[in-house]
Amino acid sequence: MSIITIENRPASRLSRNLKHMTWNPFSKDKSTDSAQTTVEQTNKVQETEGKGRPTPKRKEAQERNLHPLVPKNRKADRKAAKERIRKKEDEQYEAMRTGDLPHMPRIERDPVHIYIRDYIDARFNLAEYFIPVLFGVMILMLVIAFIWPAFYTPLGILMYVYIIVAAIDIFLMWHKLKKKIVEKFGEKAVGKGTHVCSYACSRALQLRRWRVPKPTSKKRGNWPK
Repeated sequence: MSIITIENRPASRLSRNLKHMTWNPFSKDKSTDSAQTTVEQTNKVQETEGKGRPTPKRKEAQERNLHPLVPKNRKADRKAAKERIRKKEDEQYEAMRTGDLPHMPRIERDPVHIYIRDYIDARFNLAEYFIPVLFGVMILMLVIAFIWPAFYTPLGILMYVYIIVAAIDIFLMWHKLKKKIVEKFGEKAVGKGTHVCSYACSRALQLRRWRVPKPTSKKRGNWPK
C-alpha cells in the first residue's frame, strides 16, 4: 500500500498543475498582438502630428522624384530657352543704352571696364571718326575718278595719312591709359586674358554718341578719378 501511495502522489500533483495552466504554445498571444497594434497606432499618430500628413510609401516617393532624362517636347523647350536668352539680352542692351549700370552684363559692371569707358569718353579720339571718314573718302574717290582724275591720288594719300595718325593716337592713348590702370588696379588688371586693350581700342573707334554703354558724362573732359 505504501508503494501505491508513493506512485500516485506525483500523478495527482501533475493533474493539479495542468488544471491551473492557461498558456498554450500553439495559440496566439492576444496581449502581444494588442501591444504591437498599440505601438503601430502610436507611431502613425506621431508621424501624422509631426509632419501633418502620413509618410508616403517608397513607390510613391520614387514616382514623385522621377524626372525624365529627355523632355517630352524638346522643340518647345528649345524655343522657350531661346526666348528667355533673347529677353535677357534685350534687357541688358536697354540697360547699356540708358546707362542703367546694375542691369548691365557682368563685364560692363567691372570697375576696370568702367574706368576705361570713362577715360575714353573724356578724351578726344581721332580714331572715332574713322568709319565716317573712310566712307566719305571712298564716295569722293569714286566721283573724282570720273570728274577730276588728278585729285584721285592726293585724296588717297590724305586718307592713308589720317589712318596712320589715328593709329598713333590710339597707341599713345593706350600707353597712357595702361599706366593709370596699373597704378589704380594693379598689374593683374592688364595681364594676359583680360582683353582690356581691345576693349579700350574698340570703344575709341566708335563715335561718342553711338557708344554702348552710354557715356556717363554728356561732355568730354570729365576724367575718372
